[in-house]
Amino acid sequence: MTDRPVDEMSFEEAMAELEQVLGQLERGDVALDASISLYERGNTLKKRCETKLKEAEEKVAAITLDGDGAPTGLKPVNDL
Repeated sequence: MTDRPVDEMSFEEAMAELEQVLGQLERGDVALDASISLYERGNTLKKRCETKLKEAEEKVAAITLDGDGAPTGLKPVNDL
């Protein structure tokens, strides 16, 4: 687990750390206080991954297609 702020992480970084956190929690070899901290960090990482996925989905949804389904350009997506 890193001390890097979650809001600075890419999707891949957050997912990798989330997998580490889950592994530690599943093994059950950490003290209760540490488990609570890991759970909180994992929850924050999960939210970051969800946010980054939503951003990517919105960008993909913004691709416009012609009648044959070929990409023709991008339409603006609000709040990105």
